[in-house]
Amino acid sequence: MRRWDFVAAYLQGELEPGEVVYCHPPPGYATIGSDGRPRICRVQKPVYGMAQAGRKWQRTRFPWLEAQGFTQSSTDTCIFSKTRGSDKLVIGCYVDDLFVLYSADDPHSL
Repeated sequence: MRRWDFVAAYLQGELEPGEVVYCHPPPGYATIGSDGRPRICRVQKPVYGMAQAGRKWQRTRFPWLEAQGFTQSSTDTCIFSKTRGSDKLVIGCYVDDLFVLYSADDPHSL
């Protein structure tokens, strides 16, 4: 078994076309503009803490796994598997981590 943690994984996702998301400025940035009105920021990429961020990351990762020949489980949509002969590779996705289990001595053979 192996485990991978994707650093800044949520930044790899994309907002849907036409989707507009705003947030408060991050700590250290001016929250009031020169005109005295509160400032807001338009989000360009999903970020940690954003309600949609995990789903956006899934929409990037899941199609890629399927394009690599993995089949999504019908009972748990975060589990993917691939079989070649008697060798089996199973990937579990949780937040920004991948858990990989394989039956072959050489996982590159799959």
